[in-house]
Amino acid sequence: MISVFKNFSFRIIELIPLLLLFYISLSGNSVIHLNFFTVNIHYILIYYWVLKQPRTIGYGFIFLSGIITDVIFGLPIGATALSLLIVSAVAAYARAVTVRINLINDWLTFIPALLFANFVYFIVLHLLDFSIDYISLFKNSIFTFIFYPVLWVIFSILLRFMKS
Repeated sequence: MISVFKNFSFRIIELIPLLLLFYISLSGNSVIHLNFFTVNIHYILIYYWVLKQPRTIGYGFIFLSGIITDVIFGLPIGATALSLLIVSAVAAYARAVTVRINLINDWLTFIPALLFANFVYFIVLHLLDFSIDYISLFKNSIFTFIFYPVLWVIFSILLRFMKS
């Protein structure tokens, strides 16, 4: 009986990143708005978990999360989903070519993920004649990059807890 409960509790703990992904999407809080800056925790969450433990958050869940975010924010359907899939593709590539994963390597490979994702996001919104705030998108990218180590530490603690 105890082993069944232990197995069940481990499964619940293993679902925390997926539940957090959908909570972020459904609540409309994919971007943290503070006084001067915004941080896109959607990108950080997806990049970290696809890089460290890809089976935790699947690509279908990432796509569905992006579609939900587009509906909540009133964006063209697929814009956020495509940018989230770009982030996960760069993370999968970085996982394949990186021998030793640490904070510095993760942080530096997060730069191309942000650049490609925001470029695709910008192109999709531009082609669909959707208004774009360039300064806001730039500040969001910069502060998302700066805030990455903080969430990396938090997610690493959660990952260690999941493995123990």
